[in-house]
Parts: sequence; structure tokens; C-alpha cells
Amino acid sequence: MGTPEFAVPVAERLLKAGHRLVGVYTQPDRPAGRGRRTGPTPVKRFALERELAVFQPKSLADAETRAAMAALKPDASIVAAYGKLLPRPVLDIPRFGCLNIHPSLLPRHRGASPVASAILSGDQATGVTVMLLDEGLDTGPVLAQMQAQIGRDETADSLTRRLFEMGAELTVEVLRGLAEGTIRPRAQREEDATMSTRLGREAGRIDWTSPAEQIALMVRAYHPWPGTFTTWNGRTIKILEASAVPDNRDTPGTLSATRGSIEVATGAGVLIVTRLQIEGRRAVSASEFVAGHHGLTGSIFG
Repeated sequence: MGTPEFAVPVAERLLKAGHRLVGVYTQPDRPAGRGRRTGPTPVKRFALERELAVFQPKSLADAETRAAMAALKPDASIVAAYGKLLPRPVLDIPRFGCLNIHPSLLPRHRGASPVASAILSGDQATGVTVMLLDEGLDTGPVLAQMQAQIGRDETADSLTRRLFEMGAELTVEVLRGLAEGTIRPRAQREEDATMSTRLGREAGRIDWTSPAEQIALMVRAYHPWPGTFTTWNGRTIKILEASAVPDNRDTPGTLSATRGSIEVATGAGVLIVTRLQIEGRRAVSASEFVAGHHGLTGSIFG
């Protein structure tokens, strides 16, 4: 049960390990991309290429959908960014339960944006958890975990992909352990739980009175969604790559442009912007942007 591109390696690894995928559940086809054309999810494309049975129910709540799932007689359901909550009757269908791959070391960063939250919090390490789903939000018992260091320049996109690849390997180990009776679920420590929220577009708007270090974390945490952005001369600009230095100067948001870089004053320190994109244009390096826009120094972001 999965939908986006980074869930595909999970299905690939299960097949490679010799498991039989009796059904692939994914979100209904929806418009996507600039042309808003309706197309299959990445997981559906993968399944169709391998002639696997694909199911795309709008809801898991109706009896007919549950009956179709039960008819597959699954030993386990593997959930990897499926995008739907599973009601109790669905959780009870597989004999080994529904196993969820969650990209954090639960109970830290439960919820919808665990990878972005780990980066934004400045965590040095995170990891992946394979857990048994219950009716709560990432509250079920843990089956196995694996830790991963967060790279200095790693974005939410690259870290998410890496964690789900780790999760795929860990899931294969867990399935083996469940079949052999060597894995025992353990309850999460509720007192250690933290929550991550679903990210809306406005989460990525830069407040230049924030410290440069925090803004630099935003740039990494919010790539690709919702992106980190500001305004300049009435136009939206996405900040794609940036780093922070401990310097103090000017009013927050004030630009200083040299031949090869753009420096922006913040509430504490300076943000060095190395890659950016003005609305309607392609992404460019800071040096390309400076070459194409005169009078940057002294102007204001935001």
C-alpha cells in the first residue's frame, strides 16, 4: 500500500526477496504537474509494468472494498506513504497485521512531516521505524528501527528517499522475523512522543528576522514541498540552496550582492544564497542571478 515515487523501492525489495504481492493499493489517479494531466501514481506504474493487481479505492470504509481486500488473503499489508488512514476492519485482515514504514525514530516526529521536522529541528540523526499500525496516528507498537545520520546538506527529498530504501530492507527482515516468531512488538514511550504537522504553502515563507541558521534549515527541510520562498520587487523567489554564517549587518532582508554570491541580512547572522528561482524562470546560481539583475545591493527580500 503506497503512492509516491519513494515508496516504489519498498515494492521492488519485497519482490526481490521472493514475496508475492497479491495486491497493490494506491491512491486514485489525479491531475499532476504543470499541465494538470491525470495520470497513474508512481506505485501504480510500477505495479502495471509487472502485471500486479492494482486497487485504487476512494475510501477504505465501505464493506465492498474491505471484502475485496479480505479475498486476497494477505499474510501482511506493507504500508509505505499510502496516504489514507486504515480503519480497524482493514487492520484486522492480514494475519500478521499492517506494517507501516515511518521515516523517523518513533515516537519522535509522529505525523505527516517527520523528515522535514527532523531537519528543521536540527537533529543530527533520525531513522526509520517499522511498526504495527493501530487506529492512532503513528502510535502502534514498534517492530524494528534503524538509525541514520542526517547529512550536512541533505534535503527532505534526498533523506526521505534514503530512509524508505532503508525501510525496505528493514521490512524484509521484519517479515522474516514475524514468520519465524522471533520478533515481539514493543510499545512506544508516550512521554517521548513529538508531533509533526501537515505542511501548507505558507510554512515556507521566510521571516527574515529569524536567525540565518534556522532559515538555512528551512531551505533543506522544505525541499521540495512547500519550498522556501520570499518576495523581491513584487515577485516570488524560491531559495533553493543556502548556508548561514555568523555575521551581523543591515536590516533583516537587506541584500548584498557580489559577483558570485547573494548575502541576505537576517535577525542573527547572514544567509548566503547559492541557488534560487524567480517565478516563471528556471532555477539559476547566485552568480547567474546577479549577472542578470543590476542594483541588487541594498534592495530588500520579503
